[in-house]
Amino acid sequence: MTQSATAAVLEEKNGPFILREVKLEAPRPDEVLIRMVATGICATDAHVRQQLMPTPLPAILGHEGAGIVERVGSTVSHLKPGDHVVLSYHSCGHCKPCMSSHAAYCDHVWETNFAGARLDGTIGVAASDGNRLNAHFFGQSSFSTYALAHQRNTVKVPDDVPLELLGPLGCGFQTGAGSVLKALNVPVGASIAIFGVGAVGLAAVMAAKIADAAVVIAVDVSTERLKLASDLGATHCVNPREQTDVASAIRDIASRGVEYVLDTSGRKENLDAGIGALAPMGQFGFVAFNGHSGAVVDASRLTVGQSLIGIIQGDAISGLMIPELVGLYRSGRFPFDRLLTFYDFADINGAFDDVAAGRVIKAVLRFPPQAA
Repeated sequence: MTQSATAAVLEEKNGPFILREVKLEAPRPDEVLIRMVATGICATDAHVRQQLMPTPLPAILGHEGAGIVERVGSTVSHLKPGDHVVLSYHSCGHCKPCMSSHAAYCDHVWETNFAGARLDGTIGVAASDGNRLNAHFFGQSSFSTYALAHQRNTVKVPDDVPLELLGPLGCGFQTGAGSVLKALNVPVGASIAIFGVGAVGLAAVMAAKIADAAVVIAVDVSTERLKLASDLGATHCVNPREQTDVASAIRDIASRGVEYVLDTSGRKENLDAGIGALAPMGQFGFVAFNGHSGAVVDASRLTVGQSLIGIIQGDAISGLMIPELVGLYRSGRFPFDRLLTFYDFADINGAFDDVAAGRVIKAVLRFPPQAA
């Protein structure tokens, strides 16, 4: 049985999202049909809109969905109708990275998340006019009142936490927190500098506090966001507009340099400053890639045991990380709700405008009651 839905369709590069009626296939044996409650907007959605990441258009984007299970496929055993779920990134489940608990680095990461179709090339969503409509973005395409997801990227969450809050745990907040707690595995008493304190960076700041890092340095050009970073756990703040040499400013705080650097900004100058601030044997992780395109790293600056590592999704296993973050939220240690601004689904274009202008940290679209 097919399911009618209203989806925000991106038809062309840099174009508006247009609400269209679509039809979703019945879930395959390993799929789940979700009635959406809310979905976050992530920088990756904006990058695809700009075609910096060439997901084929027209397409239904969205990859920070939260909703209620409507139907499950015949082989899905860990979910049932009525369950509250968060949708995260997708992976094949069979390659070496997936089998070694590093599914974020799946050999088929492009096909399962960005190609606009299932891994087998089929598409389970159809436009009302019969024309091709690319979907299955991050295995979910959550800019729609209903979403068809795979059981691998559908994570059950407690039903006593408001679902409208939880969607960003599936990507942005998982990426920031996971980078600190999992990928870099920052230990108690360590020092870390976090470049860029948007949604991902602020999640990383909160995670560094959870890890009990001794020195947490937030680096950003926004005094307002630096103030929020301080409230959320940063021990020091550096504003590049006030410091001509950011690496030296960090070394004034941590004299031998910081043991960890996380760049969430993707800016070339932060790559350079972060390397300059890195202690011997330090680790530099980066989660934003587009701005680093064409950057040249002088290997002679990394000769004392330092390393650079690209991080996707915090190297987190969503089925473990998302419930962990929900638990930390419930205990008051991960107050990510302070970063959220809500919009009606119909206001999706205005929400994207606000995100692009830096007026909000994390925009969340709420679906109308009849869809929730």
